[in-house]
Amino acid sequence: MEILNSNNFTIAQIDRIIEMAWEDRTPFDAIKFQFGLTESDVKALMKKELKFKSYILWRERVENCKTKHVAKRVEGIDRFKCNLQRSITNNKISKR
Repeated sequence: MEILNSNNFTIAQIDRIIEMAWEDRTPFDAIKFQFGLTESDVKALMKKELKFKSYILWRERVENCKTKHVAKRVEGIDRFKCNLQRSITNNKISKR
């Protein structure tokens, strides 16, 4: 999969990347698999798209979150989302 420049993404895709980056259970590997962005690419995109204070809060959250990095995860967490989370289709939350 080729690594894409953030300029090649639609607004909806950028919103989804930001959403995935904020989710505790979504590891950077999932973002790389879906969008081709490495962890450093995601950090650069977040810095560009978020307000400075929001970016700082996100970085602190990521540093303290063990589920964002697959290697740091507790054994037994093998999914990207909570079982109770509604399924996401085409970036729209569908009802059960």
